[in-house]
Amino acid sequence: MEMRKLGRTGIAVPALCLGTMNFGEQCDEANAFAQMDYALENGVNFLDTAEIYAVPPKPETAGATERIIGAWFAARKNRDKVILATKIAGRSQQNYLREDRSFPELNARHIALGIDGSLKRLKTDYIDLYQLHWPDRPVALFGATPFVHQENRIANENSPRATLEALQPFIKAGKIRAVGLSNETAWGTMRFLQEAEAHGLPRMACVQNGYSLVNRVYEISLAEIAMREDCGLLAYSPLGQGFLSGKYMHGALPAGARRTLFNRQQRYERPPGVKAIEAYVGLARDYGLDPSQMALAYVTSRPFVTSNILGATTLEQLKTDIGSLQVKITPEMEARFDAVHHEWPNPAY
Repeated sequence: MEMRKLGRTGIAVPALCLGTMNFGEQCDEANAFAQMDYALENGVNFLDTAEIYAVPPKPETAGATERIIGAWFAARKNRDKVILATKIAGRSQQNYLREDRSFPELNARHIALGIDGSLKRLKTDYIDLYQLHWPDRPVALFGATPFVHQENRIANENSPRATLEALQPFIKAGKIRAVGLSNETAWGTMRFLQEAEAHGLPRMACVQNGYSLVNRVYEISLAEIAMREDCGLLAYSPLGQGFLSGKYMHGALPAGARRTLFNRQQRYERPPGVKAIEAYVGLARDYGLDPSQMALAYVTSRPFVTSNILGATTLEQLKTDIGSLQVKITPEMEARFDAVHHEWPNPAY
């Protein structure tokens, strides 16, 4: 397994990461244990979770994924073999995340509550990478467009500096080793990096954003930041929420699949997205490749990607995904990917 630097932290992470947001919803504890066992046995010793998981977020399953991982640590006695990442919710109406029913935001009080809650559920005394799940300020997220500036929110925002100051004591105490961003913009990333440098505060090591063949928006501005500032991408949804596997083509709704169960992800079903996905799946077949493995190999091969986050609902899916490491992206394939991209650019960002 290729290991890559996590920003300037001194921590090395594998090129693949096991995403766990299905644990506690589509994946029961036995399934989750089997996936984590297999991942660790095959060099994927990097787990990513969040306090709001399982997905889709709801009060009944909030924290379930962290509890399953914690149970696995307790059963396997292997915490020291794993690089563990989790995330704190940004400003939202998800008041079920806090015992006092207060609305989350990225201030000192909620960061303290978030870290202590995650540590308890995960049955550990430290987190390797603690990420801000989304910004405290209003930004266009999860397919929303366009960005709308909300002047009335400015006075209530927790500034990047204030958030970093709130995180710093937990690094000094050894409860978290490194910090990162998620669903962040170029402006937000640079602001956090600038505040860290100017005031001797914790430096963001990475940005966890969506990135795939049908969502290459990250390349427009954040990729340059990743390369120049050592703040690389943890790529989520590298299969476009499963659509790049081809399993939803022609309106198919496989039993047990996320789209089938939860009626989400409609942004992948707009006409340009349908055309692009058909083209990419067709390219995989031209090369005799599994569509999932080809799409994953593309993401893993990008120079600005620190780790590619895999998500599976079955052990067999995970085996296929990890097998993507055997696929090599050739210059000819690059050219054909780019041709599709130029015809249907970023249809599902």
